[in-house]
Amino acid sequence: MAQLTDRPAYSYRDDPAVPEFDDSGPVVVMDGNCMLCSQGARIISRLDRKQAFRICPIQTPLGGALLAHYGLEPDDPESWLFLDEGKAKGSLQAIIGIGRKLGGIGWALAPLGILPRAVQDWLYRRIAYNRYRLFGHSDMCAMPDPALKARLIG
Repeated sequence: MAQLTDRPAYSYRDDPAVPEFDDSGPVVVMDGNCMLCSQGARIISRLDRKQAFRICPIQTPLGGALLAHYGLEPDDPESWLFLDEGKAKGSLQAIIGIGRKLGGIGWALAPLGILPRAVQDWLYRRIAYNRYRLFGHSDMCAMPDPALKARLIG
């Protein structure tokens, strides 16, 4: 996994390949064809009482541009991003960060942070590379509920 945290905050704003978008709140860039990611997007939508999160499928021009900015490939199962205050996270660090930002039951993910980084990345890789086999395919954008539709960008 690339070192996403090496980039300065909001570095994508200076990248002409990245279209402008609403980054006033947290942004999650995830696979819109993955059932696990689609369910994750719906969970974020339900738990985000402040309605601050934006969700961007990697299959959109914005999603692809953000991944490219951070040196990630849309076809790589490990490619997904959590942008918070302009800083990028990936792997299990992103999932933990999302849980913390959501608060409430999202804090249940915080104990994963005590795992060594190598173990976190290994665990995330196992899930990422087997997600279609374990959870199936979905289309996040096909029939989103109104709450999710309001959060989709890209």
